[in-house]
Amino acid sequence: MINYLGDLKKGKNLLTEIKNKHESMLMDISVFNLEKGKSEVFFEENKETALLLLNGKVEILWDGQSAVLERDNVFDESPTCLHVSKGVKIELKVLEDSEVLIQKTENNNKFDSKLYLKEDCTSEIFGDGVWNDTARRVVRTVFDYKNAPYSNMVMGEVINYPGKWSSYPPHHHPQPEVYYYKFNKPQGFGLCLVGEEAYKIKNNSFLTIDGGYVHPQNTAPGYAMYYCWMIRHLDGNPWTERIDAEEHKWLLEKDVKIWPNR
Repeated sequence: MINYLGDLKKGKNLLTEIKNKHESMLMDISVFNLEKGKSEVFFEENKETALLLLNGKVEILWDGQSAVLERDNVFDESPTCLHVSKGVKIELKVLEDSEVLIQKTENNNKFDSKLYLKEDCTSEIFGDGVWNDTARRVVRTVFDYKNAPYSNMVMGEVINYPGKWSSYPPHHHPQPEVYYYKFNKPQGFGLCLVGEEAYKIKNNSFLTIDGGYVHPQNTAPGYAMYYCWMIRHLDGNPWTERIDAEEHKWLLEKDVKIWPNR
């Protein structure tokens, strides 16, 4: 289901809540639109927390450590993210007007805090040289089951080149997932499918995807599209790979030819 935030209000903009709004996502997710000079404190007794800087400049303090994070925009710069376990307090000081995404979920594990710098995050080009480059995109992974098996969450980012597809070929997985979108121009738009339902994507919209549904994405020509993708592992069933839709697996064949080249 697609949800439209419109222009972000100052302060907290709620996307999902574990025991209320979109509770089937099993995550608390919010975007904070913060003015220079403001401060926030994040602390959870029973939940892990990930803080992702979308844009701006902030100072964060945790576990007796501190760091200044800066990001001009999500399209041209890789992410920085602080990931902490339950019982760890994060203090945030806003040095310039900023937008910050917060992802939380319940987790009994205690683990060492990790600050993911830009060089720690993988960034790959998917769909390059196949399908006439119609699904060429940038896929960034901040943390997943491979580098954070103690976590109950996954966080990453995708950049759709204008007019291109992502989350393609269509795939699904049993774990719930949330996408949060931005466009390089505020009037930008795209389209997505969740199962057989189609939705228009707008700037600052978000998509909740229940387990089992395919969810391919497309953006209009002229508009680059960003989304932060967040997955909640299921108990005893962590997300480790996508399940490609059977009817579209032919697209993965070696040296596959696409019309009109076939």
